[in-house]
Amino acid sequence: MAKQEADCITLDLFHNLPKVGRPKTNPLSREQQARINKRNQLRRDRASGLKRVELKLHSEIIERLQQLADEYNLSRAQLIENVLNEYLEQQQK
Repeated sequence: MAKQEADCITLDLFHNLPKVGRPKTNPLSREQQARINKRNQLRRDRASGLKRVELKLHSEIIERLQQLADEYNLSRAQLIENVLNEYLEQQQK
């Protein structure tokens, strides 16, 4: 019996074909891995003294912040942190 490429029902003929994609190296699902990675990231942030702050801004402000961040070769978060630090320093004077 000749092997036909379109025949995927007969699995014993295809046992030596390599599987497509990344090999499975972790027994956990991708969702569980992501949850564990996020938890570890939060622990690292907390250990280094960082706290999470969430706020909602209009898209126009976000675009302006992104343009400024690109000009100074900073991330948007770094730019916001710098702006807040400068403001707080001015308030202390």
